Amino acid sequence: MALHSPRRRELAGLPSHQTDPIRHPEDAPSAVRTKRAFTLLALTVLVPGSAQLVAGSRRLGRRALMVTLSVWAVAAVVLVVGLTNRGAVLTIFTHPVISLVLIVLLLALALGWALLFLNTLRLIRVPLLARRMRALVVVALVAAMVATSGSLAYAAYLIGVGRGAIGTIFSGGPAISPVDGRYNFMVMGGDAGADRVGRRPDSLSIISVDAATGRTALISIPRNLQNAQFSEGSPMRKIYPDGYNCGDECLINAINTEVNEKYRDLYPGVDDPGAQATLEAASGTLGITVQAYVVVDMAGFQQLIDAMGGIRIRAGGWVPISGASVDNSGTHEPPIGWIAPGEQKLDGFHALWYGRSREFASDYDRIARQQCIQQAMINQLNPATLLSKFQDIAGAGTKVVESNISADQLGSFVDLALKGKSQPTSRLVIGPPDFDASFPTYPDFDAVHAKVADVIRSASGSSSDSPSPKAAGAGGQAGLGAPGLLPAALVSSVSSGVPTGPYNDIGPDGVKVTAQRLDYLFRTGQNQLLDEIIAGNGECTPL
Repeated sequence: MALHSPRRRELAGLPSHQTDPIRHPEDAPSAVRTKRAFTLLALTVLVPGSAQLVAGSRRLGRRALMVTLSVWAVAAVVLVVGLTNRGAVLTIFTHPVISLVLIVLLLALALGWALLFLNTLRLIRVPLLARRMRALVVVALVAAMVATSGSLAYAAYLIGVGRGAIGTIFSGGPAISPVDGRYNFMVMGGDAGADRVGRRPDSLSIISVDAATGRTALISIPRNLQNAQFSEGSPMRKIYPDGYNCGDECLINAINTEVNEKYRDLYPGVDDPGAQATLEAASGTLGITVQAYVVVDMAGFQQLIDAMGGIRIRAGGWVPISGASVDNSGTHEPPIGWIAPGEQKLDGFHALWYGRSREFASDYDRIARQQCIQQAMINQLNPATLLSKFQDIAGAGTKVVESNISADQLGSFVDLALKGKSQPTSRLVIGPPDFDASFPTYPDFDAVHAKVADVIRSASGSSSDSPSPKAAGAGGQAGLGAPGLLPAALVSSVSSGVPTGPYNDIGPDGVKVTAQRLDYLFRTGQNQLLDEIIAGNGECTPL
């Protein structure tokens, strides 16, 4: 008879341990031992340190419990602060120093929790369990350890991935302050390649954000705008005091390359003089202060959309995927494919072409499609997508060539983006049909400044301040002035439906429109008919 059996201990005059099965399970029945094992496991999951306090080293248990309670207290404070100042909480994850401290703390907590699980396994005393229960208890403990300690370690890894991406993309420069209550960011779609000299912006947009509410105005500047005005204090005003006016070659998208090649010395200490000079040209042209820029590489754009799992839009007309260029006049080989009208889920390749395609379309159709894609990305970049595809999205994000936005301030800007996501976006194009077709060649900057002021005024305050659709003008866009200020393509991008092209299904010649039919028209040189069928392919609705 074993000494630890109740009868033997009684005969030997030793006290029975049956009254304390948690600390002395050897005298407990098999069912009690099993229940004890799962109880200790649950305690370690729910209140780390409590299992040690009741069944093991009370000193270890008290220390672990103190850490647990401290973590809970900090989490409660963060939650309360997050309800009143979400930007401050986001800064924890985006600030380069604070996020590093957080990673170290998470890894330390993950390691400590794992050690508590191992200590709990020792306290369970697996050999005392019924044979059929031993493997089940061990498996349950390992699963709990992976779900808890492993989750903390994975969270630290994700924050590290994000921290690396932020460090690659954003600068360590000083924080910027709002001007007239707004932050104004310039976004350039960089179009560099082996066949090009320098990087030419293929798209140029200003995103103006209300610093309090996040309401946004999106202003698109055509790449062929001439005589762009440099802002006061810009070094380029010494070279072009009357504007960038050297003729047909002086388009706004040429500033980046010219400055980087000829006038870098005017911008000592600036990482990208060309981008900075383009920012100053956008400021002077629009009559606002643009404080920061982001340059997006087209390849990075494609990878980012693929990382998101694609985007969904409703296309309003046929869009060609152009073949190879034949010469410098814009002539191309036959299209290698077509993006059809209607609801589409576009991967990165097709989204890139949907935004870039210029055959049988104007630059303003392209601008409308690009704005639609931007809005679709905003709509679909939700927390679920971020969590499930975070690593891929962060990796693709590093394809953003550069930005002079301070990493220290990123959290507050993310908060503004979240605020503005559910509010209407005001839009303006510095070209047809907001202005006439010759306007980009002979711009009237007083007229530009007036319309920019109207658009920004419409994007100030909260969504509850918006005028009714009847008072808002064309398309129900708040404060955009008289009907006709917004192009129909841009109105469609925020409306519930999208007016489709008149010849999406049956062409003007009465023949059914298909991709094969469009290929035939291209090969046989029937460009006038193609123009009629494809007209209006800038119409788009983000889904």
